[in-house]
Formats: sequence, C-alpha cells, structure tokens
Amino acid sequence: MAFCGTAPAPVSGSSSLAYSPQNLSAKLILPVPLRFTGLFSNLVRKKSRGECCSSLRSAASASSMESPEDAPSTFSVCLEEELDHVIRFKMSDFRILDSVSIGLGGRSDEIVFEGMVKDSCSSLYGKRVVLRKLSTAQAKRRGKRAIEVLKKLVRRKLLYHSYSMQVHGYISLPASDDSDSFILVHGYHGSFSLRHWLERSDWLPTLEATLALDEESVRKVGEDRTGGPAVSRQLRLIRILMRDLLIGVNYLHSHGLAHTELTLENVHISPVDRHIKKNGLTGDFQRANSSYVGILGNAADFYKDGSKDSSLDKLDRREMMIAFDMRCVGFIMAKMVMRELMDPLVFAKFKSFLIKGYDPSCLRELMLEILGRSAPYGNTGLQILDRNWGAGWHLLSLLLATKPSQRISCLDALRHPFLCGPRWRVVSSMDIIRWGLGSTAVRITEEYIYRKPQRSRLAHFIDLMEMLNPHPKPKNWLDLLPGKWRLLYCTGKHVGLTLREPPLRVLVGDVHLTVTRESKLKANLSFDSDIGFSVMIGKDWPLDKAGKSGRLRVNSSFTLRAGRRLYLNQDKTTEKFFFGPSSNVDALAQKFKGKKWSKIIPFKEFPSSLPAAKLASGDIDVTMNLDDPLNQNTDTAKSVLQELRTQIPPEVFDLSKLVCGTYVDSRMLVLRGVNGSALLFTRSFMDRNSCS
Repeated sequence: MAFCGTAPAPVSGSSSLAYSPQNLSAKLILPVPLRFTGLFSNLVRKKSRGECCSSLRSAASASSMESPEDAPSTFSVCLEEELDHVIRFKMSDFRILDSVSIGLGGRSDEIVFEGMVKDSCSSLYGKRVVLRKLSTAQAKRRGKRAIEVLKKLVRRKLLYHSYSMQVHGYISLPASDDSDSFILVHGYHGSFSLRHWLERSDWLPTLEATLALDEESVRKVGEDRTGGPAVSRQLRLIRILMRDLLIGVNYLHSHGLAHTELTLENVHISPVDRHIKKNGLTGDFQRANSSYVGILGNAADFYKDGSKDSSLDKLDRREMMIAFDMRCVGFIMAKMVMRELMDPLVFAKFKSFLIKGYDPSCLRELMLEILGRSAPYGNTGLQILDRNWGAGWHLLSLLLATKPSQRISCLDALRHPFLCGPRWRVVSSMDIIRWGLGSTAVRITEEYIYRKPQRSRLAHFIDLMEMLNPHPKPKNWLDLLPGKWRLLYCTGKHVGLTLREPPLRVLVGDVHLTVTRESKLKANLSFDSDIGFSVMIGKDWPLDKAGKSGRLRVNSSFTLRAGRRLYLNQDKTTEKFFFGPSSNVDALAQKFKGKKWSKIIPFKEFPSSLPAAKLASGDIDVTMNLDDPLNQNTDTAKSVLQELRTQIPPEVFDLSKLVCGTYVDSRMLVLRGVNGSALLFTRSFMDRNSCS
C-alpha cells in the first residue's frame, strides 16, 4: 500500500494478508471464519494542528454555518473528535491543477478537480489529491457521512486503506467565500474503474500488466501458473478481482456497515497497491472522458441506534442489507464474466429475468436463449462458468438468489470452488455435488450423444442424481414440479434421419413439458407436452432445413402420490427376478463403496428401492397443427405423425407411460417411463423467439 499522509506504513505482509491461504482456509475442509490480523496504530497526528488546521473555535464556528436541516444528520460526534482522524485544510494548502470533471453519473452537485499539496508542513506535501466540491445538502451529507465511516473503520483496522478510498480531510469554506460548499479531500489513484477496463478491447492483457501478475500473485488464489489460453487467463483474473472485492465487502459487513452502492463504476483498481477500492476515484485526470465516483458516503449502518441487540427487526435489517450488497456483487461478477451484459439491452433482459422472480439457478438456460444454442462453444464467459462442473453458475445463482436469506455470504463465497484454484483442496458440499452432476449431464447432451460411451456416461450421471435426490417427499414435488421444462435427453432408443429414408423428413425441434398444479389443496397436476418440428420437402434437406413448421401437443392429467422405485435383477440360473441392483447399476454400487462417496451417500449399502413420486395418469388429448399445404392432405398428416412417434420418446407422445419422478430440484428433473427409460429435463422459462 503506497499511501502517504495520515496513514501509517503497513506492517510487513499486511497487503498480502487478505489473500493468505491460511487466513482464508485454503484447504476449505472446515468453515473457518476469515480473520484479519495485523498490528494497528492510530493515525499520525500533526505536530501542530495550527499549521494545517484551524483552531477548535474557528472549526466550531464554521460548522455552525450549515443549514439547520442538515445539522442533526451530519457529524455524529463532536468536531474535536473529528479532528483526531481527519484534517481541516485550507484552500491555500493546495495548488489547483487544470483537471476538472463532474461527479459520478454527471451529478450536478459535485465538481471534482485535482490538487497538489503545497504546504511544506503537511505529511502530504507534494502529493496529488482529489478535491470534491459538494454544493447541495444531499452531496454534503454524503461527504460528511464518508468522514463518519472513516472514523468507524480506520481506527480499528488498517485494512481500510487497502480496500477503500482514503479520506484525508475536508475544507469548509467561510461564508464570505461560498456558504454552500463543502470540499472533501481524498486520495488520488489515477486508474480506471472496472467498467472502463471491461469496455476496452484489450482489457485482459492491459489489466494483467497493470496488476503485474506473477507466480506469487496467482498462488494467492490457488493457481500454480501464469499465462495460458484466454479462458484460463480470464478465469484467473476474475478470481483475483472477486476475492479482493469480497474481502473488502466482508470488512465493511464485519464492522456493521453495508456499502449499498456496489457497481462497476464504484469499483476501482489501484495500480499502486494492486487492490480493489470501493467507491474510489475512477479515471485518469489526463483524459478528457474521465469519470469520477463518490466515496463511502452512502454506507449504511446495520443498527440505526448503534446497539447490537438480537431483536428480530434489527436482524432482518442486517440480513437485508447484506443480501443487497451480495446481489450487487453478483451483478458485478456476471458482467466481468459475460461481457455481453455490458450491453444495456442484454442486461435489461438479464435483470428482468430476476425481477420476475425466476430462479437464478436457471440463468444458463436464459443466456443460451439470448446468445444462441451454439454459444458454449465460442463464448469465453460461458466456458468459464461451465468449468469445474458448472461451479461458476452455482456461485452466481447463490449471489443472485431470489430470497435474501438464501444468498451466500462473503466468507462462504471465498470458499466456493469457483474462486479457489487447483492448488487448494476443496471439500464440496452435497449441494455443489448435485449441481456438478446436473451441469455435467447438460454439457454432455449438448454434444454429439449417439456414441455408446457418452450414452453410458449420461445414464451413469442420471443414476447418481437419483441416488442424491434432495426432495423425495410428494409435498416437495408439488412445489418444484410445476413449471416449463425442456427435454434434454432420453436413455431409451434414439432414431434419427441419417440412415433412414422415411416418406417425409421431419426435423424435431425443442420438446417442452409444462406442468400445472390444478389446485393447491389437491395433488392433481396437468401435463402438457409441446413438440415443435419442421417437415422438409425435397432432396436438398441436408443443406436446407427450413421446411414447413408444425406443432404437436399432448395433454393429460396426473395424480401425484408417494411411491418407490424398485431395482429388479434377474437370476441367470433360475430366470427369476429379485430385488437388488441390476447389472447396469453394479458399477454404481461399487463406486458407492469407495472412500470418496461413502462419506456423502446417505446409506451404507446399495438399496433395493428408492423413494419416488408416483404418477397416475388420466385421459390423453392429442392435437397437431401443420402449415399449408401439408394440412390439406390427411395421408400427409398421418405420415408426419408416424415419423414423430418414431423419433420422439414414447413417454412424450403417450404421457400415460410416465410412471414416476425420481429427481427434482430448482433446475433439473428426471422422470421414468414404464419401460425403465429416464427422461432428463431442465427448467425453461421462455421460447427462443422471445429473446431474439
């Protein structure tokens, strides 16, 4: 930390303390709390207050010039205590430079300009500082609030100087000069905000050079090398920035403060000490298009009256304020990883998805709808989030959880596998294991799946998911099952168009299953399968797959109740069936006996049955629509229907063949048919056309 002035020189190793694997529980085996240690000494006081500060009487008279409406909410302590940790400057102490800018977002109540301290008696002599002129009552309230926050933080932790903008003091102009002005004096860094970095075309190599990443710096996030492909370099940089940001936000939360204004504009990367600054100066004064932001002027206290009792209202206030900050951190992470969200229109769709109450665990499905189904193969951001069994999507869903009580804390986020490099040993929770199984199954379905090894892997992952089903009770199914689901894969027989010559070429598109709960008092559900397809006419169908569109809808009512899925095996000698693992799950049973799985599997021996949601169907209604001219010929419609029945799983066409559900959570669903085949679904919220 290369800060001069009122801050003392940091203790050796203090700047790297925030990244220390010992302090952050690098092995992440037990939930060890993050501890910030280090020696701390009070700010260096001036040799003579009269040299740079006014007397106490003049300071008191200057403070009396404030408007009456601001007096109760400005300084919470007397001015004498304020002078212990900030300096009251004079305008004559500075040499004003010719760099001037309007404040954050074009605020008309702030004018920001650069100055050089010319008072030889000051410890800041010769240093560049920022003078922020605050004219309105609201702006002055922000500036004085920043001084209050400084008093609360800096006397107790030297980490304040690493993760927030340093406030040196203020200038209160006499009434004869400008009675409505209050000038805040704080540190200058001369770099860009995180938004400015991300908007640069060469942001990745430039930011790597600015942070001077070497082997020592990457080891602090669990990495073991530098360089590599762009995806690895960007993931490494995101880990460094996210860990730095979370440590700083956790520092505020541990002192009873919420930031409330975490945005890309308010996150500043300092090239001096290579730390992220919250609400730091963002921009280079030498640039005409510089932008500047405020300091911790909008930081809010968890407890209004300063007490820390355990009343329900105050706990709710604290939880809501922490959850709000974590949601802002989630937005920052999303924009860092997926630069498409820097587009206001794309980010509006992203944010609208969350505002409508949709589960953020399905954000990947949303981004695929926005960016296209082929995006995972060429989009760097999606590849980063898909790494490590989809750990990035899991962390993003926890940061943006719909319910504030479900959002992850700073300390838990620092232990998340996405932010831990390969050198750190991470013991994943059961929730992350389930997430990884589902994410890997989804990624396999997006590849060419007709080969036997891939089909075997998918069946294996589905069996693992069923063993770890978190919601076996019917009441959980009634809450999670309703919604729109997209079919990903079926373990049954697959029939395509390559090696056949049907009378009509039918290309099946998305297959959706919509589940609706008919009554909250009863366990009655309505299943509606929707199959989109196109009929290709002519011999050029391998090159031209436009064709004539059509749609097949199948509707049926179901009753859901508790049941069990039985594992049957056939004795080869007696040819009789008995309960127990069959040959296709023998490998699964052997895997569960290993040390890795035995610690997390809820049973010691492979069971002969598992709890499931039994489905009893009613009548079935089938409807098919075809475009002109296919709808004019009955024989053509019959041929199309026959071809559809050949290609799609029989359980989708005849819903009565669905007998039970074996896995469900907020984003994945597994249903079993009467012949034992499994249908894997992922939750979907909109058609592709709605995001175009």
